[in-house]
Amino acid sequence: MKLPDSIRVVERGWLSANNILLFTGGSATLVDSGYGAHAEQTLALVEHALAGKRLERLVNTHCHSDHMGGNAALQRKYGCKTSIPEGEAPLIAQWDEAALVLAIADQRAERFAFDGTFRDGDALEMGGLTWRVIAAPGHDTHAVVFHSPEARVLISGDALWENGFGVVFPQLRGRETALAETRATLDTIAKLEVDTVIPGHGRICNEADVLEYRDMLTIIRDRVREMAKKKMTLADIASGTARPIQSEKRSSAPRRGPMSVVSALNEWPRSVGFFVI
Repeated sequence: MKLPDSIRVVERGWLSANNILLFTGGSATLVDSGYGAHAEQTLALVEHALAGKRLERLVNTHCHSDHMGGNAALQRKYGCKTSIPEGEAPLIAQWDEAALVLAIADQRAERFAFDGTFRDGDALEMGGLTWRVIAAPGHDTHAVVFHSPEARVLISGDALWENGFGVVFPQLRGRETALAETRATLDTIAKLEVDTVIPGHGRICNEADVLEYRDMLTIIRDRVREMAKKKMTLADIASGTARPIQSEKRSSAPRRGPMSVVSALNEWPRSVGFFVI
């Protein structure tokens, strides 16, 4: 899966999200900055990847700690402009650690400022390509993905991982719609003209992976519906089937390698830490 020459992906270890650099002439835009505790490593990796070019802009697919944790350090070093999804703006401005899922997940991030926002339907120029901003709720209410129809590339954030997709938090803040949102997001992605997916975590993926993950969620969604028919509340379901949220103290990352729908259902809860099935 060959990417355009203007795109370079720095695949990160757990807990940091992948860093995607998009080059235009002597400058670059960085998508997602990794986890705060890995900031020094992020600075070194980005500096190496820039190879003397200027980091002009930093954008985030969403504002969980593993995607925006290096923002402040990068701003200090490069003075780069920073843009975030519009829905995240009040949370970042107020630094609402509960809404940002920091305290509950035992994770950390350094407060940062932002210069602009973007929303569903906007277009961003990055790496000599035009990227459509597409809302991708589920893992995070305000998350987005970036799609280049010309290059047939999707930067998915945590809407897709190498072996699935980001942890879904249906219990937090009464988000009973999180599973339905995730399914709708995968349906939206599956309709895009995409040959290559740059996921939030793990290796670069292809279109077949997208369809597999959507089918996997269908099975999980149907299980939850059956539990609901038995008059089980979300709390009842979670008490018997949910796992703890993965924190920075746990070092295990999602397992690599091809996953069938059946094996995904067996492995997924141990891999991503918290999901109601």
